[in-house]
Amino acid sequence: MRLPLVTGALFALLAVMSGAFGAHGLRHVVSQRSLEVFQTAVTYQMYHAIALVLVALLSGLGLSRRLLGLSVGFFFAGIILFSGSLYVLVLTDLRWVGMITPVGGVCFLAGWTLILTAGIRGQANRDRG
Repeated sequence: MRLPLVTGALFALLAVMSGAFGAHGLRHVVSQRSLEVFQTAVTYQMYHAIALVLVALLSGLGLSRRLLGLSVGFFFAGIILFSGSLYVLVLTDLRWVGMITPVGGVCFLAGWTLILTAGIRGQANRDRG
């Protein structure tokens, strides 16, 4: 599973760059509340970039590649929809984009649920023997 490793590292790199841009480039351009929203986008992007790298590592433990692969898709979609919509909201002030953000949050939940399921099933399979 090289794709989640590479994608996770890329999203982490972009999160660091976005965080620096927000802290230095937006400080005097947008409101304090908008900076907080931007930081939330950066934080969730970083968490889920790390999750993508984690999935790449978990694939070596014999867990379901199907479930892990699905989690990758949901994390990728979550980053784009959740963090991406918040970035667009702050940078363009298009309020309707905020309606997309919860869909990204649901994608994050689905990704974590799939990892949980893969872990439970993997343990059950090892217990059986």
